[in-house]
Amino acid sequence: MRKVLLPTIIFVVTILLVMRLFYLQVIDDSLKLKSDNNAIKIKYDYPERGYIYDRYGKLLVANQPSYDIMVIPKDVKNIDTTAFCSLLNITKEDFLKKIEKARVYSPRLPSVFLAQLNKKEYAAFQEVQRNFNGFYIQKRSLRDYQVNYGANIFGFITQVNENIINKNKYYNSGDLIGKQGVEESYEEILRGIKGVKYIQKDKYNRDIGSYKEGRFDTIAVQGKDINLTIDAELQKYGEELMINKRGGIVAIEPKTGEILALVTAPSYDPAILVGRQRSKNYTMLYNDSIAKPLYDRGLLAEYTPGSPFKILTGLVALQEGVIDENTGFSCSHGFSYAPGRFMRCHCHGGLLQLHRGIYESCNTYFSSSYMRIIDKFNNPPRGVDVWSNHLKSFGLGEFMGYDLPTGRRGKIPTSKTYKRMYPGWGWSSKTIVSNAIGQGEVLMTPIQLANMIATVANRGFYYTPHIIKKIKGGTIDKKFRTKHVTTVNPKYFDPVISGLFDVYNFGTAHGLNVEGIDICGKTGTAENFAKINGKRVKLQDHSIFVAFAPKDNPKIAIAVFVENGYWGARWAGPITSLMIEKYIKRKITRKDLEKRMLEGSLEAEYNKYIPNPVKDTLINQMAKKPVKLVSKEAIKTKDSKAKDSTGN
Repeated sequence: MRKVLLPTIIFVVTILLVMRLFYLQVIDDSLKLKSDNNAIKIKYDYPERGYIYDRYGKLLVANQPSYDIMVIPKDVKNIDTTAFCSLLNITKEDFLKKIEKARVYSPRLPSVFLAQLNKKEYAAFQEVQRNFNGFYIQKRSLRDYQVNYGANIFGFITQVNENIINKNKYYNSGDLIGKQGVEESYEEILRGIKGVKYIQKDKYNRDIGSYKEGRFDTIAVQGKDINLTIDAELQKYGEELMINKRGGIVAIEPKTGEILALVTAPSYDPAILVGRQRSKNYTMLYNDSIAKPLYDRGLLAEYTPGSPFKILTGLVALQEGVIDENTGFSCSHGFSYAPGRFMRCHCHGGLLQLHRGIYESCNTYFSSSYMRIIDKFNNPPRGVDVWSNHLKSFGLGEFMGYDLPTGRRGKIPTSKTYKRMYPGWGWSSKTIVSNAIGQGEVLMTPIQLANMIATVANRGFYYTPHIIKKIKGGTIDKKFRTKHVTTVNPKYFDPVISGLFDVYNFGTAHGLNVEGIDICGKTGTAENFAKINGKRVKLQDHSIFVAFAPKDNPKIAIAVFVENGYWGARWAGPITSLMIEKYIKRKITRKDLEKRMLEGSLEAEYNKYIPNPVKDTLINQMAKKPVKLVSKEAIKTKDSKAKDSTGN
């Protein structure tokens, strides 16, 4: 038995190998299609990308036809190079570079030689295409923007690079891919599926028909349409209000986490990143390193939040039982918290309780509350970590998990932060008391500020902010329907909300009311520093505002940040009131605020410290369009610290 076992195994294995080789070489032709086969030409059929709509079904992004000239380097023979270059308005040097680049990719596979011809160029080339062996026309579709706003939301389409091709076998040289915004986040949904045709060629390299009668051909599948959570009219209005200003606006529907508006300023018309001038225009935007129009301030800019952070200080203090709504602290326009140390306060002074402490934005009240939190355990490191963990339950100090490809964590300090900062030194609550009023080591992005105030509006819970509302034939990630509950008991939110409501009635936002809408809000100011010629120079303060409305059953929560905007009620506050009224009423009655915001400009402030402001930028050239977009040089802010000395 043992004598025949080994020969039997060898015989069986040999038979299996022969059968497998026969199948691969005779029956299964798929390996032929995967190789650079001289006798088979691969032709792709590119589908239209999915359309993009707003939350109400308004079409925002469609498609338009585009034509690329493709080249197969090994087939380029006996052509009139001079005539070819003249026809396409390129130099002979460009011709040779493009051919060499295509040859490096593959001498037998097609590459894009010249992308995005317009209809006139396409028609001219098509007439004489037969004279240029190795070249043919590939039809594609490019984006056709129906609006001139929302560039940061949409992102753009660009050709894949070698790195992408190596990582993802779906893409070939010359293919298009979404970058930034929803085009990147939902690339696989929007792009569709390429169709493929395999064409048999004879020994003279002439097409003789479909390979194997089209058995391996596939049909292109169009990309899926999507609806965004964005309110197009609110987005447009927000960008108009931010003309000649810099900063961000983020508006969220509290009960769902849907992003209603995501404004960054300055911005640009998305249409300039389509067509033959796309690369040139992108380079100009990219090189504007001061105004940074490609930098989404709503998602990426980390600022000290200033007075809006007092909302959280009050909530944590209530939760930890170190204050109640009747606890009083005496304020005399200044709060001495350590020998030789002084914190200025702008409120009217006297004995303040929580309600008045909120609407007058009293530094004394919230600094005292904060120190009680830290000192509760007679152990500052533990106190800081308890405070920090409460804040993290609001989604702070971490990536938020929204469905856009860019973002920042912000910063919520812990005991480890201060052990690094003060090694071998016994720091205390007095050392870090500036955290109480939104300065110190605390950093937040505008979308985190918006989500924070949405959580307050909900009395203690939130849904992860997201920008996708509907995918045709698809489903939304379930994480956007998962409720996140904070560590603060819901009962503590009502007294805080009562104080926020009176910010408009008696406090720092008095005069910014909108008739018929009960708004709860909080002003803020953040100090602004930059390094100029190696020196740390103080610039004009930033203006901040957070709010939600209506007070009961809130429909919108919003954060507005205006760089160099002086104080909260000067720029960010009016913009907030206008955005809320626009969304809830669909019209504007506060024409006085609207006129001041639309006509107001902070350009002089941005240019103040620049000897020779650059005026001839792409953004400036677009200033005559309906949505004016400004990009003059301004000072680059390196760091900022919040302060509360101007009514915030």
